[in-house]
Amino acid sequence: MAFTDDDKIVIEFLRQNEHYGAKRFISEFSEKRWSLTSLKRLIRKIDVTGTTERTKGSDRPRTARMVHSIDSVDKLALNQEDKPGTHSTQREIARELGIAQSTVNRIVRQDIRLKCFKKHRATELTEANKLARLKRARALWRRYPAILVNLVVFTDEKIFTVARPSNTQNDRMCATYGTLKKQVPANQLVLLSASL
Repeated sequence: MAFTDDDKIVIEFLRQNEHYGAKRFISEFSEKRWSLTSLKRLIRKIDVTGTTERTKGSDRPRTARMVHSIDSVDKLALNQEDKPGTHSTQREIARELGIAQSTVNRIVRQDIRLKCFKKHRATELTEANKLARLKRARALWRRYPAILVNLVVFTDEKIFTVARPSNTQNDRMCATYGTLKKQVPANQLVLLSASL
């Protein structure tokens, strides 16, 4: 059974002034139903620290989410201003810094406050593209009369682009909502949508 704050005050007072042991506490306070192991642990804490309160810094100290790790992840997770496309994935960052991928994920989400976006391919038409399509569609309409429209055949031809192969599941980009528009040019054929 857990100790209340009043229980801890009584135990601390009787231990320091009357030198009560764990078995004496159980015999005199039998209605409390305290555990012998828990009492021994609390008495040991009183003997070592002199109090039942938690001391500052009693938790395990941080080992991975330190200031230098946060700065390193911040530099690697975002594009450099003079070198676009130089961001690294969380897996690459974890491998390079020698820390766990879950720690990198926590640093990105909680310390740097970034959101991960998945890349999706899409054709983004500019105003010039839309105008050219309209002109060509009208020219085709004028060139072929209505009786020949059924004879026109369109073929699907592959559009070849010079781009590295990407895995949309793994290839993500971390950014804040405000800086997202600055990092992605308007004429780029990659649209980003939130994946979380």
